[in-house]
Amino acid sequence: MAKNGKIRIFNGAVAIITGGASGIGRAFGEALAAKGCEVVLGDLQVDQAEEVAAGIRASGGKATAAELNVVDHKAMVNLVEETVERCGRLDYMFNNAGIAIFGEASDYEISDWNKSIDVNLRGVAHGVYATYGLMRKQGFGHIINTASIAGLCPWPMEIGYTTTKYAVVGLSQALRAEAADTGVRVSVLCPGTVKTPILEGGKYGGWIRNYPQDKVNEMMDNTKPIPVDKFVQLALKEIANNKAIIVTPVGYKIAWWLNRLSPRLGVGMSTKLFQIMRKSLEKMGYAE
Repeated sequence: MAKNGKIRIFNGAVAIITGGASGIGRAFGEALAAKGCEVVLGDLQVDQAEEVAAGIRASGGKATAAELNVVDHKAMVNLVEETVERCGRLDYMFNNAGIAIFGEASDYEISDWNKSIDVNLRGVAHGVYATYGLMRKQGFGHIINTASIAGLCPWPMEIGYTTTKYAVVGLSQALRAEAADTGVRVSVLCPGTVKTPILEGGKYGGWIRNYPQDKVNEMMDNTKPIPVDKFVQLALKEIANNKAIIVTPVGYKIAWWLNRLSPRLGVGMSTKLFQIMRKSLEKMGYAE
């Protein structure tokens, strides 16, 4: 393992990306590999992750896929240790895997809360646990945790997601403070709406009530989601500059600033958003 070395941006670096089979994780893997980074795509959907890795290799990049359940801390540790043993270093850890369970808090079952916390928060904690000590020993590294604008502003209709993303922001800022003199960087991604499968719930999330999928897609498209490839390119520039909190697209920064300026105003905006979404969903109807 490299000791007292220097982080590589991004050519010649090594990166692990959880949730690397689709969405933001896949886009990061492809973009980093194109910049000369060796990527490891960890995901429960290992066959899909292997397809992504094969595509990267076919394009001349370096990529491997690994089956990974982020809820299993031992599996996370094993993947990190295997990667470092094989590559001799770890420059980047993207704690990206996440799920979204959409619906009102009154509709949540305890299983919905547990699933959200296990994947979105515990999964990030496991990634930090597996990498932070190792990066301190080697003298460099960058931990990038995927939160959301829902981790900076009170976001309705996805309360489990919002809860865990607020926690991820707090975790990341506290860890950045602790890591300031260690050579280890810590950033948190807080994207607005990005065009990925999570807008439809992804494989492991979704709407609690059975709304017509085409109507849900139409409602989500009305939020003007940024293309995932564009988001990743913007984010990588900020990561290279060691930005602490990365909010993009720029329009979502306004909501963040307003919420910081006046939390009361932030809750008011959230209430209005909830009323708009509820009205849209009521027009759809749903099947029991």
